[in-house]
Amino acid sequence: MQPEARTNRTALTDFILLGLVETENLQPMVFVLFLFAYLVTVGGNLSILAAILVEPKLHTPMYFFLGNLLALGIGCITVTVPAMLGRLLSHKRTVPYAGCLSQLFFFHLLAGMDCFLLTAMAYDRFLAICRPLTYSTRMSQTVQRILVVVSWACAFTNALTHTIALTTLNFCGPNEVNHFYCDLPQLFQLSCSSTRLNELLLFGVGFIMAGTPVVLIISSYIHVAAAVLRIRSAEGRKKAFSTCGSHLTVVCLFYGTGIFNYMRLGSEEASDKDKEVGVFNTSINPMLNPLIYSLRNPDVQGALWRVLVGRRSVT
Repeated sequence: MQPEARTNRTALTDFILLGLVETENLQPMVFVLFLFAYLVTVGGNLSILAAILVEPKLHTPMYFFLGNLLALGIGCITVTVPAMLGRLLSHKRTVPYAGCLSQLFFFHLLAGMDCFLLTAMAYDRFLAICRPLTYSTRMSQTVQRILVVVSWACAFTNALTHTIALTTLNFCGPNEVNHFYCDLPQLFQLSCSSTRLNELLLFGVGFIMAGTPVVLIISSYIHVAAAVLRIRSAEGRKKAFSTCGSHLTVVCLFYGTGIFNYMRLGSEEASDKDKEVGVFNTSINPMLNPLIYSLRNPDVQGALWRVLVGRRSVT
């Protein structure tokens, strides 16, 4: 590395996001698809969130956590997609260095919150099915709030750690990011200083952030499955599996794409696949959440219908 590069920690003032497609003829189609996905995601998540807020029947811990998850989905897609749509409209692909760091921080803040919130939801299902007699005291409103606040604190610490660690790297060479939003693996490829410590940090913190919740979720559902199988009523078993099935589907989608994206750091060829995974993380997963949680849930469907037609439950 040249001495002048060493004296300036970050010589670059901006990055160029290459986006999903570089062919100009395809960009209008990409714009329409992602604008549609954004509107559907925000509309769907807000609709179910409104149903949870106005329907007394849904004022339970499970739907309290679901409401937080839906709000996170809106935040996650808002951090990435509108900026991409703006670049497609303006035909300007440059992003300031500070703007790139801000996007990375908020994306990891929301993704980290997702990790812990999905764990809290699994714990809620464990208490509801395996400890029904003490459920109301163990999952009181105070406990719910504590779980959410602790989740935010852990997610904030994770996002801030990665953002500060990234500022220690030198960016003095090429500034083309092979992605449609700023993320760690792609920025590591552009650094002209060693990223070994940053990669170790990403793997180590990622193992804690993903590994610990996964172990807790699996442990919770092993107990849940054992308890459900002891239920004599077929209707009771069906209802229990139905409420858990939606959560497990979201867990598999979230952790499947997340592990694929962050548990291996590859070359430019890998970055092309990262774009596809990024679409799942930022757009498809938040868009599917309302569908997954309402598809087989008559309570949510009924509350959503009453919100849409302007009627409230009499119960």
